[in-house]
Amino acid sequence: MDHERLEEVRNYALALGFSLFGVADITSMREEFLLRVGLRAKLPKALALAKRLTDGVLEDIEDEPTPLYFHHYRQTNFFLDRGAFLLASFVQDLGFQALPVAASQIIDWENQRAHVSHKAIARLAGLGWIGRNNLLVSPQFGSRIRLVTVLTDAPLRPAGSPLPFSCGACVRCLAHCPAAAIHETPEAFDHRACYQKLDEFRRRHVVSQHICGVCVKACRGPISV
Repeated sequence: MDHERLEEVRNYALALGFSLFGVADITSMREEFLLRVGLRAKLPKALALAKRLTDGVLEDIEDEPTPLYFHHYRQTNFFLDRGAFLLASFVQDLGFQALPVAASQIIDWENQRAHVSHKAIARLAGLGWIGRNNLLVSPQFGSRIRLVTVLTDAPLRPAGSPLPFSCGACVRCLAHCPAAAIHETPEAFDHRACYQKLDEFRRRHVVSQHICGVCVKACRGPISV
């Protein structure tokens, strides 16, 4: 696909309201996807998409999620899924296959895995890096974003490359994490402690879904890389 057509896809995505757009070659990671082998083999590229969260909603959070954040989270997921559907339809109308992947849908509950890792694909597309908080950190918005992916066979050329870990000396997420799950390196992130805290919030009826938002609030952009 030539540069002009790629810009057409990018501009359409941004016109839909997405905050960030990237393209990744996913041939090196698609064996990890929880999709039928025949299906994933047909889709070597991915459109990585991000929507910025609303700062005002995040400022309502102190040490646990709030009803405002829960509603915003759900509405953002609705936007992401709708936008991915429309973008996939646009790419299909150009004559290529496209598969929108739900923004938040657990397929493997035991291992807490979705069809694909949106953050791994977004990192590969150059939208950011994996931070200490185990989330994608973008230079523009920090972790104050949510992600979605469209897989495709369109011959798109990746426009970016993975960014190196660039949290630097910032440890705001570490200092604020109510589960003490965040440590000095992304590899040391305590997934079990994080999930247990999310489950505690749900059992206490703080919110009815396994979400938090504290470290999302703590990680704000712009960030120098």
